[in-house]
Amino acid sequence: MRFRACIALLLYVSACATSAPSPREPAARDPRLANLQRAATLPWTDGGRCAVREASEPWPVLAERCYQALDHDRLEFHDITGRCAIASAGAAAMGLGVCVLAAPEIVVGAVIVAGVVVVGFAISEALEAYEKKGRPQVRPPPTLPVPETRPVPEVKPVPETKPAPQKPSPKKRPKPEPAGQDWPPPLPPEVTERDRRPDCTPRPVPHRGGHDPHNQCADRIPNNNFTGWDVRVNGKDYDGLQLATLTLWDVKTDDFDKHSRRSQQFFIEMKLPEIQRERRLAEECGYEFVLGVRSEAHKAALELVDKTLKVVVMDWC
Repeated sequence: MRFRACIALLLYVSACATSAPSPREPAARDPRLANLQRAATLPWTDGGRCAVREASEPWPVLAERCYQALDHDRLEFHDITGRCAIASAGAAAMGLGVCVLAAPEIVVGAVIVAGVVVVGFAISEALEAYEKKGRPQVRPPPTLPVPETRPVPEVKPVPETKPAPQKPSPKKRPKPEPAGQDWPPPLPPEVTERDRRPDCTPRPVPHRGGHDPHNQCADRIPNNNFTGWDVRVNGKDYDGLQLATLTLWDVKTDDFDKHSRRSQQFFIEMKLPEIQRERRLAEECGYEFVLGVRSEAHKAALELVDKTLKVVVMDWC
């Protein structure tokens, strides 16, 4: 998987980027403490519990495992170094955010946080525990004040002077224009579309209440990266997302087989337009779409009216 490969590459870069301390430099600080201090500068929805739990792991591992616990509404990720460009072509926008966050070094402007960050209670308690053990506590950097915006002085344009035409040298021949095959190939349209549309970025949203069996079935989707959550893409809430294959899921837990043939037909005709709309929204952002059902009869009825649907019988429900 390209996304896993990107994380592995970041781990390798992190190991290679660490040089041996000089005799004048102090000993390397505790990696767990360094991870807690870095996590303290980010906004968390769980008070930082996940970051404290994974603090003993390398920072890229912590960033991947705890990415969903971040307050994504207050964060922006920018690939300043270009290191994640390859990952963004093979993963969703969420994969790009994890890649930028998991960088071994802090790059100015790569992660932008809106508002003032209040250190999560779990991280604060962990840092206080280090202080009680006698280890020096390095508090997170203070929030810098927003610089005052001043009007930019008007600059009058300088009249442009056209350079005198140069006579071609008799010894040098003009270079021919490159042939069509020499131009770089264009980017895949689906990648460009995801980068251009922020609503294609998958965001975790709470499950809809009142139907626990449906939510439990959705959480058991194999390799679901949003277990315990729905995922919002292109304005639509889906039941699951498999980042490894860029596949969005919608789960149907109706007792289809218990209804009469006429009721089944009515049910299919009523639900089909919404199912097709969900697939179209997913494909607009470059995702595959899979519909999960509980019986072979339900699958056959759906494929009969639309052979292009990808329907899977969920044996885990």
